Amino acid sequence: MDKILIRGGQPLHGTVQVRGAKNSTLPLMAASILAEQPCVLHNVPCLHDVFTMDKILSGLGMRIEFTGRYMTLDASSLDSPVAPYDLVRKMRASFFVLGPLLARYGKARVSLPGGCAIGTRPVDIHLKGLEALGAKLTVEEGYVVAEGALTGTEFTLDFPSVGATENLLMAACRAQGMTRLNNVAREPEIVDLAQFLNSLGARISGAGTDLITVVGVDALGGAEHTVIPDRIEAGTFLIAGVATRGDVTVLNANPDHLPSFLNKLRDAAVEVEVQGTRIRARATDGFKASDIITQPFPGFPTDLQAQMMAMLCVADGVSVIKETVFENRFMQVAELARMGADIALDGNAAVVRGVKKMCGAPVMASDLRASAALVIAGLIAERGETAVSRVYHLDRGYERIEERLAALGADIQRVREG
Repeated sequence: MDKILIRGGQPLHGTVQVRGAKNSTLPLMAASILAEQPCVLHNVPCLHDVFTMDKILSGLGMRIEFTGRYMTLDASSLDSPVAPYDLVRKMRASFFVLGPLLARYGKARVSLPGGCAIGTRPVDIHLKGLEALGAKLTVEEGYVVAEGALTGTEFTLDFPSVGATENLLMAACRAQGMTRLNNVAREPEIVDLAQFLNSLGARISGAGTDLITVVGVDALGGAEHTVIPDRIEAGTFLIAGVATRGDVTVLNANPDHLPSFLNKLRDAAVEVEVQGTRIRARATDGFKASDIITQPFPGFPTDLQAQMMAMLCVADGVSVIKETVFENRFMQVAELARMGADIALDGNAAVVRGVKKMCGAPVMASDLRASAALVIAGLIAERGETAVSRVYHLDRGYERIEERLAALGADIQRVREG
């Protein structure tokens, strides 16, 4: 395994290019199962999660070519409806193949998913929705076994789950008749998926609102599509710049995808400038505490909560962070405390009292976003060296993050552990 070594205390300065969104790329790849002609995706990030989805789809018989940021997917040779445990256990987004497999082939056998240990995140909403569409579902030896022809229906999600919305949206594209999905997720990644499916010939309206209507079609063709920028990566780099009292600009970002986050930066007395697809954040004179409640879009993203907590550890004042999306997403707290943070937990709330300084320490990543928070804390630390272990979590969602931070002035390197 690798680890990342950081000597902090240096403000970050400069510009960084935002890659394509991981959380869009994965469902887009799964959606290509529905296409009866080749699909091309542009702006694809080089991430471990993308490679895992590549292996899953290739295992189903799909032909995939991935060169740089350009990916061609051809589902015409699919010959297996089984997504095995060995691959699905690594990444929750693997479960996205269930809906499109069932819709196109009338059957699927998909392992129950794994992923980051940030909560139970049950797939019951996915399954209830597919049953409402007419699927017959059983769970056998850790696999969801689905079969049956799908028929349009009206279904209300218990919670606006992004994954369930995406799975049901893909399934409904080939269902007979009209489907109305209520209380759906409104995230930009949902809109991106709907636009891709419509370019294949689907008939979807309402993406980006809490009601999506889908009129089923008999077949879907191929298309070219450019993946939207990764709003979580953009936010992470901006937070790293602010936390070090620096001045960082992200390029190829979409500020409309980060409304609550940018407002919270401004609330913390951070200077934020937006010019088209450029977002600049600077806090050379410091920043103050800010209260945060994570919520589905357009609220503050749960995927930026850990990074924001690391920044607020050295803010002026006391911040309260409430996590309402996942029940176990404060796993970074104990490691931040090892570095001198003053954080008290009370159920789904964390009280963060800003300290003057933090110190480097050996820390261990527990999940993707917590690992980004520990890297930011290492950049903040004014004394000692921070060694972040288990950085394979980082590689799931950030492309060569250490090289890109080094280009901004960070003293950071990746080394082999042991």
